[in-house]
This record gives sequence, C-alpha cells and structure tokens, in this order.
Amino acid sequence: MTGNPSDAPSPPPTGAGNGPAVTRREFDALFSAVRTWGRWTPADRGAWNRVTPDHVRRAAALVRDGAVIPLARPWDTSAGPDNSRPALHFMSDLGDVEAPEPTTHKDFLAVDYHGKAVSHLDALSHIAYRGQLYDGRPAGELVDSQGARFGAVAALGPLVTRGVLLDLPTVVGNAWLEPARAVHSEDVAAAERALDVTIGDGDAVLLRTGSIRRRRERGAWNPDAASAGFHVDALPLLASRGIALLGGDGDSDVRPSPVEGVHSPVHALAIAAMGVPLLDNLDLEALSTACAEAGRHVFLLLVAPLNVPGGTGSPVTPVAVL
Repeated sequence: MTGNPSDAPSPPPTGAGNGPAVTRREFDALFSAVRTWGRWTPADRGAWNRVTPDHVRRAAALVRDGAVIPLARPWDTSAGPDNSRPALHFMSDLGDVEAPEPTTHKDFLAVDYHGKAVSHLDALSHIAYRGQLYDGRPAGELVDSQGARFGAVAALGPLVTRGVLLDLPTVVGNAWLEPARAVHSEDVAAAERALDVTIGDGDAVLLRTGSIRRRRERGAWNPDAASAGFHVDALPLLASRGIALLGGDGDSDVRPSPVEGVHSPVHALAIAAMGVPLLDNLDLEALSTACAEAGRHVFLLLVAPLNVPGGTGSPVTPVAVL
C-alpha cells in the first residue's frame, strides 16, 4: 500500500499499550531523580561532555566490515498526515542566471524540521520544562526570536561514539511495534539480553520500532496521535548507564503520552533533565538488516549537525559504520 491518508488506521484509544499512566507528581519526582544539572562545563553540550577521545577510539575499533549506513529519511516535500509542513526544494538556477561556461545549476532548500518527517537532532534549547532549559537556565531569557543563547546546536558540534541499536521488533518477533506501544525498562533489558549488548557510558542508543516499514506497507498515519516509543519508566535505566544520545525511527516518546499534562515527557526528561540530545525520525531499516547479518548491534556512529548559531536543532544524516 502507498501513503494514501485514506489507508491510515484509526489511532488506538488512549491507554492502548501506552501505559501505565503517570501522574504529574510522579513525573516531577522522576525528573528530579534523573537530573544532571550542574555536572558539566560547558553546560550547553550536556551529556555530549561524556564522550572523550577514549570513547571515540573504542568506537572506531568496532569497525570491521567497513559497511557505511546512512540513517536519514529522504527530504520529504509531500504533505501527508505525518508531514503537515513539508520541506521545500526548488531550482534557483538552471544555467540561465550566470554567464555561460560552465553552466551552473543551483537549488534551494528550506525546512521546518521539528516534526515527524525530517531526520533531525534536537539540541538542548529545544525543550524547556516548567520554564527551565537544561541546567536550570531560564528559557524566557535565553530563547527569543533571534534564536537560543544557551543550548544551541552550534554548541554541540559533531559526535563520534559507540551506537547501540535496540531492535525491538526483532526481539519480540514482529515486523514492527504497533502505534501506542510503550517500550519499558524491562523491554530495554530484554533487548540487551537478546541482542547481546550492554548499554554503557557515552553510548548513543537508537530505538527501532519498525515505524518506517509499517508506513511503507500500511500507509502513513498521524504519529502525534499514536506512535511507539519509550515510556518514561525506561529513562532511569538509560540515565544510570550514562548515555550521551538517544534516538530512533520515531521521536522517542510513546504517544499518546502516559503523563497527565505533559505531551512529550521523554523529551522533557532526556533534554531538559538529563542533557541528552535526541535524534528523531531516523530510517533504521537498513541498519537493522546490516546488524542482523553482522551478528552484532553495536557500531561506530557519526552525527554532524549543521553549525547554526542560535539553532534549536538541525536536520542531520547520522552515519553508522560496521
């Protein structure tokens, strides 16, 4: 089936696999428990400060086959239920603007990338909880119409570290996880055992739910209404392992949100509490196949966001190397 919106399934009802429900009081206690404010300098690099030259060397030693796997979705210029603000791409020079010889062809790109269709990195300025960015910085004073003066993507720079693929559909024996299916801490532990991996300090953890395959076979749907992703109860485990980056083929949050009054609780915990940037909307299908063939689910991961002063994130093509 194609991405015809008429083929899209009805969103599952609230609570259909996304629970258990979490009260705001419980969530705030969890936020305090995983918070790492005051730990690093510079603070606006957050958990990327965990990654040292030793981490990079160990990650580079994982390269055995030389297989290079890009993890980004194609630039999406078509509107749909999961792409309400399509990216722009048009030609600005067809060889008829500048003097001839050599003929020059140019194009223009633009995107409102914080959504469900573009592979992108969320910087620490992207999310505030109760008016505070990561490290307790006041969002109202540090983010305005000119951009962010704390936690901007330009402060992050590139990341090279060990990547870990949590391939949940492979673990549970399904083609994909259905929308609204929550991934709990026990699912993470089960995936570690089944895939023979242990998440460690400075790692980038990528969650495959199979949403890309489901979209290709069943058609597009609105992932704001229902998508597979982490329940907040998985975050203490990930925090205890000292991860540097979290991402997946969705936006990491299970939807509907299980937390009353908080629409993106994993975003709040990871970015605003833990200082862990997020990678959203990756295509992990080729990586899943490559990891299965190689018999290992760890690899060298490279993430190089655009150098945008004041930016709250960046479109990005992460690269896995096995």
